Amino acid sequence: MPHTRTPAVAGWFDGEGDGFRLLGTRCSACASVYFPREDLHCRNPHCTGGPLEEVPLSRSGRIWSYTDSRYRPPSPYVSNPELPWEPYALIAVELEAERMVVLGQTAPGITVADLTVGMEVEVVPGVLDEDAETAWTTWHWRPTGVTV
Repeated sequence: MPHTRTPAVAGWFDGEGDGFRLLGTRCSACASVYFPREDLHCRNPHCTGGPLEEVPLSRSGRIWSYTDSRYRPPSPYVSNPELPWEPYALIAVELEAERMVVLGQTAPGITVADLTVGMEVEVVPGVLDEDAETAWTTWHWRPTGVTV
């Protein structure tokens, strides 16, 4: 039986394959872009505010910083405490067009040994966790041109 794919955080990303995008919001008054999305008001203290609109963010950017996670993080991180912990790499990526930094995990199979500051990466769909019925989806960063 196939898993039901459920976003780990609703409204932060959408699409599949090459159409997969992180979703942010842009203030119509000052053009400030936010991720995670902002749905109430513009966070720019110099802006009088305007309607916020959903915008897809750049699919690619460059590694600004990275590290690895060698311990199981506390709740609300979802993981099965009965399974052994597997370290993963975290990347801070400066998005190409927005010039904002977004944090995320690397795609499975990519370790800190594969990364360098300034390396080009792209956002791809990923799975945060799964059980018998549900795959909790998220985004991952993968070096451009790499398939794993």
